[in-house]
Amino acid sequence: MWIRLRQIAIVAADLQSAAADIGTILGLEACFTDPGVKVFGLKNTLWPLGNQFVEVVTPTQEGTAGGRYIERRSGDGGYMVINQVDDVARRRERVAELGVRVAFDLNYPDEGHDGIQLHPADTGGSFFEMDQMTMEGGDAVGGPWYPAGKNWEPYVRTDRVSSISAAELQSPDPERLARRWADIAELELGEDSEGRLAIEFDNATIRFVADEDGRGEGLGGIDVVTADRDAVLAGADLRNARSADDQVMVAGLRVNLR
Repeated sequence: MWIRLRQIAIVAADLQSAAADIGTILGLEACFTDPGVKVFGLKNTLWPLGNQFVEVVTPTQEGTAGGRYIERRSGDGGYMVINQVDDVARRRERVAELGVRVAFDLNYPDEGHDGIQLHPADTGGSFFEMDQMTMEGGDAVGGPWYPAGKNWEPYVRTDRVSSISAAELQSPDPERLARRWADIAELELGEDSEGRLAIEFDNATIRFVADEDGRGEGLGGIDVVTADRDAVLAGADLRNARSADDQVMVAGLRVNLR
């Protein structure tokens, strides 16, 4: 079995402002808007980051899960960790064994997509999603990714940042959260090079840290492989979003430059 980090979702009150952050700071170009998210009371846009993706969702009506998340965490920020797997049937069995509820079944056989979005009350941290691409070539690294549409490759821009190398989940009890995610992913819990609790996906690290910003449990940050730090920081200065020489803020999400 394998699991790859394929997409990070941010929830933001203002999609246009979040898009300005992503374009001005990270130099990414939008590739897709999914009309299907309307059923959740949302609108969205996706940007390719190498063969991974950043998505922003914005509530369009009252009473959405996304809107409640913004209220709970006092503003925009990380929302979902979305992963590609080769065996979603086994993943369904595993979460049933653990008593983790499936919040939404993503079964679109005609489109070559089968997946599960897990209930955040049972996973902790954020939405944890696992998707399998069942179309021809779907298992290939950098292969088709139905959530981003069928024509995302021409929009890839890697002159500033080229991939997401880590996602950072924060919690008042990071060890509890880390053990839960490791159990779900069926991976060994270890530590990264700085001694932080972590699990290793095929292409990225998921690490677990203490809540130090007062925003509570959630997806607090990501690491990106950076090709042109000066350009990223210059863009961040234009958006008043530089928090350190190796970190910028994008729609409430910490982005660490690696």
